[in-house]
Amino acid sequence: MNERIRIREVRLIDDEGQQIGIIPTRDALEMAREKGLDLVEVAPNASPPVCRLMDYGKFRYEQSRKERDSRRNQHVTKLKEVRVEPKIGKADLETKGRQAARFLDGGDKVKLTVLFRGRSITHPELGRDLLDQLQVLLQEHGTIEQTPRMEGRTMTMYMAPSRQRVAATEREDQETNGQ
Repeated sequence: MNERIRIREVRLIDDEGQQIGIIPTRDALEMAREKGLDLVEVAPNASPPVCRLMDYGKFRYEQSRKERDSRRNQHVTKLKEVRVEPKIGKADLETKGRQAARFLDGGDKVKLTVLFRGRSITHPELGRDLLDQLQVLLQEHGTIEQTPRMEGRTMTMYMAPSRQRVAATEREDQETNGQ
């Protein structure tokens, strides 16, 4: 930038994007000072290097604003966990299913866990049945990412949100925030 450019000749592009041509670096710096702009090297590996007349402070400010806006519009997917036990009642299972559906509709992944305690570990088929029931309850909210798997005293299954459902929820959020 400016005096740090040590090359004899540069290909110059003015502030409106018009190519001026190959000129000595001193003349390019003089033009930049006359217009109150900076001489910025944009393609140092070209032969000769390409420099541009621009307001560098304004350019950096606009770049930081674009980055901030893109970060604001990102949605970070989180992993939420819903735990149940083999002796859970039907109504309680439906409540846990609604809770998992809310997480999936919010765009988060869900880890469904069946905790086996005491002698219940001798009947892993009960846990698989529970996860199958939850899968049926949640089939319109998400898809299975990992099938039920036994890990020690727990059986886990992972579900990811369905893309159409998440897109519809985001559109609704934008409509309510826009009005």
